[in-house]
Amino acid sequence: MTTFLILTIILVVFGVGLLLAEMFLLPGFGFAGICGIGSLAAAVVIAYMKLTALWAWAGHVTLAACVVLCAIAIWVFVKSKAMDKMALDTKIEGGVDMPSPGKRMEELQK
Repeated sequence: MTTFLILTIILVVFGVGLLLAEMFLLPGFGFAGICGIGSLAAAVVIAYMKLTALWAWAGHVTLAACVVLCAIAIWVFVKSKAMDKMALDTKIEGGVDMPSPGKRMEELQK
């Protein structure tokens, strides 16, 4: 019983970490996102099937914990200074001179 509890906790933490990595570090929806969702789903399935002798509501608690932990992890990561290091903050100073009606291109090149 304790083995399944530890496995469930590890799968939840691993799943949340993979989903954070997928959202903020890796572009697109790929392998890490699929593995993160699979890990969270496996934790919920294990809780519903194997932890019922420990506590009848173990599956519900695990499902709620997955949702709450994902929301808290995303909120903390967005509010932290880690986003400032990854965000692009350069400004483009240049411009393009477009000919106005009535002016010729040769006059702009002078």
